[in-house]
Amino acid sequence: MDAAQQDATARARELQRSWYGEPLGALFRRLIDDLGLNQARLASVLGLSAPMLSQLMSGQRAKIGNPAVVQRVQALQELSTQVADGSVSAVEAAERMEEVKRSSGGSVLNSTQTTASSGAPTVKRVVREIQSLLRSVAGAGDIIDAAHTLAPAHPELAEFLRVYGAGRTAEAVAHYEAHQS
Repeated sequence: MDAAQQDATARARELQRSWYGEPLGALFRRLIDDLGLNQARLASVLGLSAPMLSQLMSGQRAKIGNPAVVQRVQALQELSTQVADGSVSAVEAAERMEEVKRSSGGSVLNSTQTTASSGAPTVKRVVREIQSLLRSVAGAGDIIDAAHTLAPAHPELAEFLRVYGAGRTAEAVAHYEAHQS
């Protein structure tokens, strides 16, 4: 990717952050992880083509043009929070995703809460926020390169970058829980 493309992608992600609260790549990855989807299934539920979803995730496109799709994203964010805090089962989530897919986006939903019903953030939500932050500043390849550079002098920091910046959410949750003593 040349410098002009990198600048355009950075601008698109910054616009996404201002419009949607975070870059869409991070938001969609969290939905994929929390709801057990793949990109094709997420695109289908949202009513987007797979290439359009990919362009939004990579920052090649900044904005979701269809308000109904934005409302479906909001509905999935709410569902994702409920799955993460355990108030909705995987079976119920699958049923509700079908309802979201069929919806025309008639009512504007409230923004999602990032806490469980107790008011405390869930471990998975905290981990996803860390992952989102790291991934909003650099791609996985750059994070891995930085981890390799840091590893000889700072192995724990290198591990943190690898696990949270480029690893799977389950691996990061295990790392988080192992370091909470």
